[in-house]
Amino acid sequence: MPPATDPNLLSGFAHGADAAVYRLSDDLAVVQTVDYITPVVDDPFAFGAIAAANALSDIYAVGARPVLALNLVGYPAKTLPLVLLDQILQGAVAKLAEAGASLGGGHSIEDLEPKYGLAVTGLVHPKHMVTNAGARPGDALILTKPLGSGILTTGIDRGVVSPATTERVTAVMTQLNRAASEVMLAVGVHACTDVSGFGLLGHLREMAEASRVGARLHWKAVPVLAETWELAAQDCVPDGTRNNLSYLADFVDWGRAVSPAVRTVLCDAQTSGGLLIAVPAGRASKLLKTLHRAGAQSAAVIGEITRHPAGRIRVTVK
Repeated sequence: MPPATDPNLLSGFAHGADAAVYRLSDDLAVVQTVDYITPVVDDPFAFGAIAAANALSDIYAVGARPVLALNLVGYPAKTLPLVLLDQILQGAVAKLAEAGASLGGGHSIEDLEPKYGLAVTGLVHPKHMVTNAGARPGDALILTKPLGSGILTTGIDRGVVSPATTERVTAVMTQLNRAASEVMLAVGVHACTDVSGFGLLGHLREMAEASRVGARLHWKAVPVLAETWELAAQDCVPDGTRNNLSYLADFVDWGRAVSPAVRTVLCDAQTSGGLLIAVPAGRASKLLKTLHRAGAQSAAVIGEITRHPAGRIRVTVK
């Protein structure tokens, strides 16, 4: 695609940016993103809420406030009852209400399998927007949600995940990144991205490359949902996770004693994952404590930004 030339396009598709940001005036920019997914849980209401939280996440990653959303629907109306679609939409409406955003309509097509998501518009002050390109050497890396949603939802599909874990991963995926976004803006950070389909290491790699820095990750510090390790060891892994692991082989230096299961989990394709934040080391403790108070109980310092080599990640035990 040709590079953007409009000076008012503050953030586009370069460097894996989370959302497009367009400056309307000196103190106002509009933020746009779009995302849709296939069902990851059996409950249609929960699926709608997860899909909405997932679509809203890119808005929160740039420090913006969502204001408007449009439905994106693909649905097999000839083979599934419309009442299920109604429940999906109700789940999304509830999540949008929690986010303080309005639903303005949308578009639907008949499809072979259900798909649902949102196009979301947000607002941000141009000087307050956060990108994935501002990380600096010495920054602490903080992750606000635990990993494992890709592996666990694969386990749900195969019927091998306990009800308690299904409930827990659903709660994690439906949790908005709103509070985490508001906290990072209040504390002051250098960079942020949300963790979704490219996995933790994939999105960290995008941040490192965009910021022209390196990164070191301490895998034992990374929060991970229960049953994830067991399923990873049993090769209960989605194709997206396998693709991430293959792609990242040229960009990650695996330390000694980093097992195949650890590599898989760190590359697990997430749905509605947390925020990955690069914060000055002196503010890391304050950010972490404030995140915990705001409801991001799993938030943890998982590594740091290094000077070189740019775009590379070193994974160590600690």
